[in-house]
Amino acid sequence: KTVTLATGQENSAYEIIGKRYAAVLARQGITVRLKRSEGSMANLQALQDPDSGVDIAFVQSGSTSLKDAEQHELVSLGSLFVEPVWLFYRSGVRIASIRDLRGLRINVGPPGTGVPQLFSKVLEANGMSAGSVKLSAMENTPATVALLAGKIDGMVFSSSAEALLIQMLLQTPGIRLFNFTQAEAYARRFAFLSAVRLPRGIVDFGRDIPSRDYHLIAPTATLVARDDLHPALVDLLVQAAAEIHGAPGWFHRRGEFPTAAYSEIPVASTAEKFYRDGP
Repeated sequence: KTVTLATGQENSAYEIIGKRYAAVLARQGITVRLKRSEGSMANLQALQDPDSGVDIAFVQSGSTSLKDAEQHELVSLGSLFVEPVWLFYRSGVRIASIRDLRGLRINVGPPGTGVPQLFSKVLEANGMSAGSVKLSAMENTPATVALLAGKIDGMVFSSSAEALLIQMLLQTPGIRLFNFTQAEAYARRFAFLSAVRLPRGIVDFGRDIPSRDYHLIAPTATLVARDDLHPALVDLLVQAAAEIHGAPGWFHRRGEFPTAAYSEIPVASTAEKFYRDGP
């Protein structure tokens, strides 16, 4: 009757969506206890630790491998939504390419988010080392405060568009969003990334925000559990995922998510049956 879900930082998309899972499963008499964390990597580590008390968690694609997932007896309940990589920076800083970040103060968040690992791969792909950028590890909320105060030049995080910080930063004067013009190439180079487009005006039609299309790179958020989670709970969680994530969003059409695709973690047999045959 009770299951513990590891989410993410305060006001993150993971935390917001976790509350929706709790509300949906409450209708079936299931209590979902939400546990905050730094993010995807911290959630993965909690699932790998039988003493953590975590039963299910949101994990970003690219965080593990098939071999490691099988070794730790983890299963995917489905891919839920894309999590674009958002690089926001002060308008006084000129950034036309990733190589322009050299020497700048950029926050990539705590190691538990998975973003430092992902962003280091982006830097490496551009012939840069992590040492060529002045990286910091603040959580998203204090990093936003530092960005607005001019104490850092930019911040990187990966999240769905539902995160409150994204909604705010996209509408904040003096803050710009980096355009990954090579998004398609990144998606070809890294199997866990997709190329997505933020359409012009999607935030606010009247004020035309954003004022043009933006190309972004995006891993995918996956709902992951240990393989001994009761099949009845798996079935309820997958049905909840279909209710929560089945609607169209900024980066996908109706019915595209949830899906058994886009994950390096084996899909639970009960979940696979749901995606193949329905509830």
